[in-house]
Amino acid sequence: QVQLVESGGTLVQPGGSLRLSCAVSGFAFKWSPMTWVRQTPGRGITWVSTIESDGNPRYTDSVKGRFTVSRDNAKNTLFLQMNNLKPEETAVYYCLTGNRVTVPTGQGTQVTVSS
Repeated sequence: QVQLVESGGTLVQPGGSLRLSCAVSGFAFKWSPMTWVRQTPGRGITWVSTIESDGNPRYTDSVKGRFTVSRDNAKNTLFLQMNNLKPEETAVYYCLTGNRVTVPTGQGTQVTVSS
């Protein structure tokens, strides 16, 4: 059974940084693309970033240059380094297996960007 456990979210001031983690188990992590999405009540689930199994990253335009996705295949862990955070990026962040936006199965991690 695939388990995805997101962590690292917290309250941060605008312009601040956070590093999110996603621990994956029950799944052939190193062979799979992995995706970050975020969810807000008003905007639903939106795609943030995908990293392919070879490490090739992709980002939604609004986070390019500020967010960095990475993976540690030895530890079955996915990361999202987020810099210069903006208030509108307040959301619950989820990791997904694969490279498509699907319904999250983890509990997510809350990121709140506010002064």
